[in-house]
Amino acid sequence: MNTIILRNLAIFIAMLIAVGISFYLKPSSKLEHKASAISLDELIPKSFGDWKEDPIPMPMVSPDVKAALDKVYAQTLSRTYVNAEGERIMLSIAYGQDQSDSLAIHLPEGCYQGQGFAVGKKELHVLNTPYGDIPAAKLLATKGLRNEPITYWVIIGDKVVSTAWDMKKVKFEYTLRHEVPDGFLIRISNITSQTKDAYVLQEEFAKKMISSIAPDKRQLLIGSKDQ
Repeated sequence: MNTIILRNLAIFIAMLIAVGISFYLKPSSKLEHKASAISLDELIPKSFGDWKEDPIPMPMVSPDVKAALDKVYAQTLSRTYVNAEGERIMLSIAYGQDQSDSLAIHLPEGCYQGQGFAVGKKELHVLNTPYGDIPAAKLLATKGLRNEPITYWVIIGDKVVSTAWDMKKVKFEYTLRHEVPDGFLIRISNITSQTKDAYVLQEEFAKKMISSIAPDKRQLLIGSKDQ
């Protein structure tokens, strides 16, 4: 049994212990001070760089799925942006104040499958921004003639997590501090048959969007660079 397996086993055992003592260590804080200061509509400008909000948004999720997501998230933002070349990008941001296991963020792969999409294998990808690297993921969702490349990343508390295992580790760290973390899901996608070009466009969009956010709020969507 190698070192990595032993380390992961130790973390798993520690998590089991944490579940056992959770009845006695109920989290006392949900980071309400952060939640009260967040307005997704104000956080993300409606125009930046060559992009501006399209007054005719593209459909993102079905009404029944949206209703289910509204029960999980404190706030959601869905916009379509268009540039001078007529290229369109769909932006979806969800904020959940309580990231306990019962109210965890719904990852896009599950959300799209629930709407009847075929979802390809998730690929980990690093977004290089002027404010630090962001561990992200890329997916391809298809349904009939609709081909939708997707880039997304997840923030739990103040840390970007790229896998479900990372998400559990961060939640465990907050449990030990007697806190319940909040969380963000940032999803960028567009409908095109040119998948590789789409990912390039999405990364350019992400960089300009992040640069447009007020400096004192930017960390909310890129996580702490001290992680």
